[in-house]
Amino acid sequence: MAKQDFYEILGISKSASQSEIKKAYRKMAIKYHPDKNPDDKTAEENFKKAAEAYEILSDENKKARYDQYGHAAFDGPQGGGGFGGGGMNMDDIFSQFGDIFGGGGFGGGFGGGGQRQARVKGSNMRIRVKLTLEEIAKGLEKKVKVRRKVQADGVTYKTCSTCNGSGQVMRVTNTILGRMQTAATCTTCSGAGEIISSKPNGSDAQGLVVKEETVSINIPAGVTEGVQLKVGGKGNEAPGKNSIPGDLLVLIEEISHEKLKREGTNIHYDLYVNFSEAVLGTSKEVETVTGKVKIKIDAGTQSGKILRLKGKGLPSIERYGTGDFLIHINVWTPQELNKEQRNFFENMLEDENFSPNPNTSDKSFFEKVKDMFS
Repeated sequence: MAKQDFYEILGISKSASQSEIKKAYRKMAIKYHPDKNPDDKTAEENFKKAAEAYEILSDENKKARYDQYGHAAFDGPQGGGGFGGGGMNMDDIFSQFGDIFGGGGFGGGFGGGGQRQARVKGSNMRIRVKLTLEEIAKGLEKKVKVRRKVQADGVTYKTCSTCNGSGQVMRVTNTILGRMQTAATCTTCSGAGEIISSKPNGSDAQGLVVKEETVSINIPAGVTEGVQLKVGGKGNEAPGKNSIPGDLLVLIEEISHEKLKREGTNIHYDLYVNFSEAVLGTSKEVETVTGKVKIKIDAGTQSGKILRLKGKGLPSIERYGTGDFLIHINVWTPQELNKEQRNFFENMLEDENFSPNPNTSDKSFFEKVKDMFS
């Protein structure tokens, strides 16, 4: 089933500003908030849809990708963001969009006892992973070692006396419209509803210790330099029994290849042949990003000719097919000749077979460049 358009979900146009996007989402969140619609599955799904739409459209980079590719921009493995549709976790929504639900509140909440305790989320971690073109072509599972903060063994907690375990404190403000009640995150426990009662030696003030862990990262084929992947729950942990860990954000770096040049999903390779090979024709073995291939060089091949191997480039991360492997033929002109060789070429100076005579099939340099990018 096709996903509903994010702009349609929030009831806004593509030209909406960030403030308009936030306003539209807050309106939807209030309308379908679980505390206002208890045991209403339809309202809960609409609440999740609105949160997913806001998560994408409130981020300028993700919004640009969505505007260009639609939902396909986030459908791949580790698609670089998005909640992945209807399987969203409600706790993630409240922890990620605290600025929408906190501070100003909803004008008095949704009825005291129905307040939702915030779940504290640990901080995200960021690492860089370097990949070769061969790894990018195939995709892989990369194992990396990270040092992350985790709750120490033996740490215990007790209910926060400031908020009585709710994670929020109520504030009453007198306004010209009357008394306004709003909810704010408890500053004593940072919204966790509990504080440390005891912690083991070696842990920090929050009861956390640094631990080295091996994390598996599923890297899809076709990633590009600068793409950021997310491994959920593998960032730093936060204090509290009900807390959730942050995420591990992985920035992709591409290792420059010694012989190959990447251009989007296409790969370029300069192949040098000697003068005799260009005249007589030959065959060559070429190493592509997916393995070796044997190619034929026709007799009389001119320098600058481009051989295109369809589908031998890199796959598109947006699943729009696979690029090509472009071989640029360069005829190597001898720079030093012995007497016999020099005599031969001097005798050929006036020979008609050695005189340039391009026909319509011999394209100019600019025509070749145009074809290459078409």
